[in-house]
Amino acid sequence: MKMKAMSWIFRGAGVAAILLSMIGCATNPALMHASLAPSGASSTATAYGTSTHPATVNTPALNNPHQQQYANLWARIRAGFRLPPMEGPYVAQQEQWFADNPQYMERMLQRANLYLYQIVQEVQKRHMPMEIALLPAIESAYRPSAYSRARAVGLWQFTSSTGRLYGLKRNWWYDERRDVLASTNAALDYLQNLHRDFHGSWDLALAAYNAGEGTVMQAIAHNRALGLSTSYSELPLPRETELYVPKLMAMVNIVRDPAKFGLTLREIPNDPYFVKVRMRSPVDLGVVAKLANVSMRQLHRMNPAFNRWSTGPGGPKHLLVPVSAKEAVIQGLKDLPPQDRIQWARHLVRPGDTLYEIARHYGVTVWAIRSSNHLHTNFLRVGEHLLIPVSGRRLIVTRRVPHYTRPAVHHYHATIHPYVRMVRYHQRVRIVHRVRAGESLWSIARRYNVYVSQLARWNYIGVRNVLKLGQKLLIWTSPRVASAAER
Repeated sequence: MKMKAMSWIFRGAGVAAILLSMIGCATNPALMHASLAPSGASSTATAYGTSTHPATVNTPALNNPHQQQYANLWARIRAGFRLPPMEGPYVAQQEQWFADNPQYMERMLQRANLYLYQIVQEVQKRHMPMEIALLPAIESAYRPSAYSRARAVGLWQFTSSTGRLYGLKRNWWYDERRDVLASTNAALDYLQNLHRDFHGSWDLALAAYNAGEGTVMQAIAHNRALGLSTSYSELPLPRETELYVPKLMAMVNIVRDPAKFGLTLREIPNDPYFVKVRMRSPVDLGVVAKLANVSMRQLHRMNPAFNRWSTGPGGPKHLLVPVSAKEAVIQGLKDLPPQDRIQWARHLVRPGDTLYEIARHYGVTVWAIRSSNHLHTNFLRVGEHLLIPVSGRRLIVTRRVPHYTRPAVHHYHATIHPYVRMVRYHQRVRIVHRVRAGESLWSIARRYNVYVSQLARWNYIGVRNVLKLGQKLLIWTSPRVASAAER
């Protein structure tokens, strides 16, 4: 969901009148429903494929999962497919990409194994087409940590503004846009509203979920003014949105018959992976991980909305844990002394400190410190405080945090080029390169013997981004290549 702001140029008094009527629709739902309705039922054959788009879709209720048993979750999903089939060049192109990237599919479905059952449950409760349960495959590849260039976050890719509109809270402790259950409910609320606003067209609802209601409304007004069809496949939409529904339908086709595309879908049980456990007061995630007998990383995958390694004082007052560990966690928290529920240390960054040395001192990983403090790089600022999740080391720790004495660190700066700063520690070399005239990501990557994708990932930019003169880029390379940069 990108919520893009698109501008269209309309000519003629007739179009102006339509735009005025659209403005009136924003405050009159009845008018908006009438103006957004597709121009009757139409059977269209375009690059999208051939499908029928009725003006009103009556989605039948699905069977109660407790009344009908399925061999696995895929069988249950297939039984709930309700959207008209879609075929054509656009769909075939997306199908081919998925078929040509089986490793990508395997990684995505491995992540889906954690979340898909809960998504299917909610879709089924609302009697929505089961194709909607596959939408996170297109939005985020089932990664709750996914973050787009439009600053959309989570499985369902909510922006801050849309998240607030649908009740997703954000604070220092927690971001509900990454909460699996909360974001799923919000996304389904949003999709149902769009489905109603676009007069029962799931194609238009999905297009609006990707590009924003305003973009789709303007495209409908444009076509209506020219006497053209207002079905999804005929609208002048952004390229990404043109491919959005075909991409989803390609995934649907693969799930419907994976053997046709030479793929095998890993089996997902038709049972919940996790269950909600209530918390009476804030608790360290490391404590819960020990009680549940899972790693901190596994627990965080189930609870990706937490910004810190603890539940916050303002909630939410629950955690998701494996179903098999529910009783052990409940009993363990009941027996745990209140003073042992939160186990952190605060560290004041001093000159010469590195994440590696700080992590080694406290017996935790660099990843633990970076993730609990939202550090995107290994750069530290002297004087800042770091939250150290010491519970990741052991369940019961001494209540008095030992005084931290800064160790001797092999950490120094050396100028090797007017445009380059180098930091060397423990045989690792970090280059800070200042972009000069005529340089590109490709030329810089070639100079330092790294991949363009690595440069983009290290610096949180796109591989096609245009670099600015003087822009600083973080590069990790070998000492030999770093020394060559001096020449």
